[in-house]
Amino acid sequence: MKEGFGNITIGFNEEDEPIKVSDLKAQGAVTALMKDAMKPNIVQTLEHNLAFIHGGPFANIAHGCNSVMATKMALKLGDYVVTEAGFGADLGAEKFVDIKCRKSGLKPSAAVCVATLKALKYHGGLDVKECTTENAQALENGMENLLKHVDNIKNQYGINVVVAINRFASDTDKEIEILSHRLKEAGVELSLAEVWAKGGEGALDLAEKVVHVAQKETIKFVYEEEEDIKTKIEKIATKIYGAQGVEYTQEANDEIAKIEKLGYGNYPVCIAKTQYSFSDDAKNLQCKEPFKIHVSEVILKTGSEFVVIKTGKIFTMPGLPRVPAAEDIYVEDNGEIVGIF
Repeated sequence: MKEGFGNITIGFNEEDEPIKVSDLKAQGAVTALMKDAMKPNIVQTLEHNLAFIHGGPFANIAHGCNSVMATKMALKLGDYVVTEAGFGADLGAEKFVDIKCRKSGLKPSAAVCVATLKALKYHGGLDVKECTTENAQALENGMENLLKHVDNIKNQYGINVVVAINRFASDTDKEIEILSHRLKEAGVELSLAEVWAKGGEGALDLAEKVVHVAQKETIKFVYEEEEDIKTKIEKIATKIYGAQGVEYTQEANDEIAKIEKLGYGNYPVCIAKTQYSFSDDAKNLQCKEPFKIHVSEVILKTGSEFVVIKTGKIFTMPGLPRVPAAEDIYVEDNGEIVGIF
């Protein structure tokens, strides 16, 4: 932890060389301040299952994974450990594989690709307000998006996968049957997860299917560590996103050249991209036409040991809804906390 803090770049000197926290001899003080952050937070689910909360940056603008420490600790305490790599197989799963697994040596035994019928219909062309109504054609159209995520997990990362459909009250039996038939044709295992209504009982089928497919621990990286930064970006863009190629601003080109000159070209890349599309355009949900990825800025992160690649119009400050949940949470006079549920 002290080494990581010491490696953080806080600026550059007049010779354009990085100035790090260790140059200020401040890494010990920062570590003293943050030492308790090393300890994963133990919490429990509503059904009293053990869970750790230790890190959780968004996968559209960061790496999307919890800490390696929490994952390894959990592996010593349970037969099966479930960890999240959020925002799809193009963002969270790619970074989980190419950054977290590469650095830690972890190899997942299986993956669960979670989807909803509402999301599939949205990607199939429906307005978001219409997604709770039955629409077989929109569902069919949206399945292409799901199948691309599944293909990434199975064939690009080499991980066994189960598709979990998070069922809601608006889902119809007809739509579920259409999806089940299509996934069966594609050779994909499907589980109807009803945890929203039934809690743990609604995930028993999913758990059994995960146990069944979790028979191997293999993994394939999308790129090699020794490849240059542009090669890494372009492999992710073409293999994982399905793009035709990548375009760079002059600023991005200059930043890449500078980073590689400093000797950090072997770092993994952490691409910041919209979670709504395989492209970098949040409104291009179906990606029917050929597209390119547009790199606007490249940022060196020596503390984390990766390079952040900003694409499209991504804004890297985490967003909040119009009315954040925090506005409804408070402590009553008797000390009881209300507003969390």
